[in-house]
Amino acid sequence: MNVVTRFPPSPTGDLHIGSARTALYNWLFARRHNGELVFRLEDTDRERSTEQAVDAIVEGMRWLGLDYDSGPYYQTDRFDRYKEVVDQLLEAGWAYRCYCDRERLDKLREEQTAAKKKPRYDGYCRDRYSEVQDGSYVVRFRTPLEGSITIDDEVHGSVTIENSELDDLIIMRSDGVPTYHLTVVVDDFDMNVSHIIRGDDHLNNTARQLHIIDALEAPRPIYAHIPMINGTDGKRLSKRDGATSVLSYREEGILPHALLNYLVRLGWSQGDDEIFSKKQMIEQFSLGGINKSASAFDHEKLLWFNQHYIHETPLEELAEYVRPYFARAGLHIEDDEKFMLVIDAQRTRVRTLVEMVEKCVPFYGPFLGHEESAAKKHLRGAVQEPLEAIRELLLDENPWTPAKLHNLVETVASNYNMKLGKVAQPLRVAITGIAASPGIDVTLFLIGREECVKRLDLALDYIKNRVQSA
Repeated sequence: MNVVTRFPPSPTGDLHIGSARTALYNWLFARRHNGELVFRLEDTDRERSTEQAVDAIVEGMRWLGLDYDSGPYYQTDRFDRYKEVVDQLLEAGWAYRCYCDRERLDKLREEQTAAKKKPRYDGYCRDRYSEVQDGSYVVRFRTPLEGSITIDDEVHGSVTIENSELDDLIIMRSDGVPTYHLTVVVDDFDMNVSHIIRGDDHLNNTARQLHIIDALEAPRPIYAHIPMINGTDGKRLSKRDGATSVLSYREEGILPHALLNYLVRLGWSQGDDEIFSKKQMIEQFSLGGINKSASAFDHEKLLWFNQHYIHETPLEELAEYVRPYFARAGLHIEDDEKFMLVIDAQRTRVRTLVEMVEKCVPFYGPFLGHEESAAKKHLRGAVQEPLEAIRELLLDENPWTPAKLHNLVETVASNYNMKLGKVAQPLRVAITGIAASPGIDVTLFLIGREECVKRLDLALDYIKNRVQSA
């Protein structure tokens, strides 16, 4: 069988985590079976659908590397086709025109609610009119009154729903706009979709859609309804828990392959393995590995994945990812060799690209002074003389290499009968302004001779003033 999957978001907002995972699973399954991924936009909600949302969805998929084989298709371009199918269902007796007005439907709903019944259409027009009447109408699908419909699902197994639980759904509104249940069936048929992988909140929808599929004598796709993503509290995922735009994670400094790895594991497992390259995801992904229970979004776990990939991504590739963040922070890269050394030195110390840029400020940005807490703790009178000695030696240190600079600091510490850390840490605060940086030798090397001396002078002035005021 030729495998065709689809990703059909509604362009009413950005690409969010749940939709991104759905896109990923469809993409992986298609790639695993040398199939195709169809990209279409369910934009029949004209009031809420926007080009801005389309652009955000497309950009989110591009950033994640989820390419598609056909599309994007817009449902608003296919209204003639949907009308054709509606007419076909009317002609075959599988649909009928409903002339019930809003007043009657509201009264019906009130009565059912008062009687503690599930609000549903009562079939008033089901067999009442054989010919077209005056006035506006909707078109409803004639759902079988008896029996049941069974969904053969790759995740949940066989799910049977009694037809008595389903009412006659509207497939075309009074303004001629088709509804979701009709359009999705027609699109999937016309686009030869073989597998539908989507959230399990669509299970009840699938029962309704199968009736339409059977009425059209179309082949049934294979279904896989994936569990929802919840917050850490087990409730529906909120913005606080991580239900934000995929592109907001890019802004946060998350690498795309880190987010993909996290998402694939958020509902799918392969033994105890955590880390998967894209190639491994494609080779190992299967519908049978999808969990039946909901997953919990854990931002800390995402940061763990991101930290791993910042450390493991080839340096040249990592450099291309981080360059835009430097530009956004106003840090100018003039020396590529130094840039590569700086990010290589910081990559084991950060969890996001934004954090990396922040930690690189001492190497690129103007010196912002000494962090108050770090200065109070480390810039004391006891280190004045060792720092003065280091300053003088730095003026003549040649060649300017990490190894030579390490020996210089080690020698000064020895001369003053101090442990290396007791000298290196005050020196780090003196030249970076903060208490954390890469090794002191690398830090000195990257900041450079002239800037190191300038910052040491400021630190020594701070110490002298502190000693005098004591």
